[in-house]
Amino acid sequence: MSDQALSGILVLDLSENISGPYCTKLLADYGAEVIKIERPGGGDIGRSIGPFPQDEPHQERSGLFLLLNTNKKGITLDLERGTHIFKRLVKEADVVVENFAPGAMSDMGLGYQALAEINPSLIMTSISYFGQWGPYRDYRGADIVAQAMGGLMGLTGEAEREPLKLPGSQAEFQGGLNGAVATLCALYFRDQTGQGQHIDISLQEAVASILESAVSIYSYSDLIRGRTGPRNPLQCPSTAMRCRDGWVHVQAGANWDHFATFLHTPQLMEPRLASILRYHYADEVERLIQPWLEGHEVEEIFSSAQEWRIPFAKVLDIDELMEDPQYESRGFFVEIEHPLAGRLPYPGAPFRMSQTPWQVVRPAPLLGEHNDEVYLGRLGLSKEEMARLREGGVI
Repeated sequence: MSDQALSGILVLDLSENISGPYCTKLLADYGAEVIKIERPGGGDIGRSIGPFPQDEPHQERSGLFLLLNTNKKGITLDLERGTHIFKRLVKEADVVVENFAPGAMSDMGLGYQALAEINPSLIMTSISYFGQWGPYRDYRGADIVAQAMGGLMGLTGEAEREPLKLPGSQAEFQGGLNGAVATLCALYFRDQTGQGQHIDISLQEAVASILESAVSIYSYSDLIRGRTGPRNPLQCPSTAMRCRDGWVHVQAGANWDHFATFLHTPQLMEPRLASILRYHYADEVERLIQPWLEGHEVEEIFSSAQEWRIPFAKVLDIDELMEDPQYESRGFFVEIEHPLAGRLPYPGAPFRMSQTPWQVVRPAPLLGEHNDEVYLGRLGLSKEEMARLREGGVI
């Protein structure tokens, strides 16, 4: 991995579940040496979360864990009883990533100040639901909590219905992405000054940072942008609509005359509907468009609209996503062989770099797979010391 962007960077990954592992996965996939440190016996809680092949739970076959831990080395260590071992690793590390409850690292004597005394240039990235200080610091969280208290759920759903959570764990992934970006910024600063630092990532704030114009609209006009379903509240039409065999996203583009001609719907040229304020009449605009859409199929609508340079889109289901020719031509989905889970497809590079590419060198580690490599090779422990540590439940 010597030709990758982050080659030579050593990351100690204490995190589990999604936010921290996604942060460190991004670093590992671009060349950092990431040592994932898990609890002996059970390991990362993500190992217990499905999906599992053939729907058979197994700590080495969790789809979530396998996705989020590619390219990492894995060791086991009880941090409370193996503090001295962890501190030896910290001496060599560039980055520590953790997503324990705020204060948990300090309670073990492993807070940032304690670790910085060992390694002054260390960067420590802490990811939590509400951040390392503030009145909510010690509150329990979850992805849905961060989406709700970050303002995202208040914007999601139909106007007259209950707020909705976005599918999946969007807050967790956004927090992990912010953690990776912040870590790279801190590495750049460290390289310029020699100084390490403590990074505080709040999932609540990570969500609040991606609310688009909702905050500025309120700041400018005291208007609370509510739920608008699939519609863009300031553009019309810009929404998902049903056609003969599925769904398409309908977007007018810049030229309204051109759009009306494409849809064979001259009624759209009424001055009231042709104005930039047509979003006030979205129901009427969509009623005029719907008959034409219902007479055509997804692929036909998408391809002909693109020929007219109108930005319609196919609304793809997951099975269609993996067969889409654009993804296929760019090789986005990749197959990775795992010794116990087998060969499975995974999402690939989140961004492309011409000189220092993303690559998968190894699948997610088995629990404790690299104990010998790290403890015997890197730290120089003897086999007798390793045996004692295993018997004592330290590793």
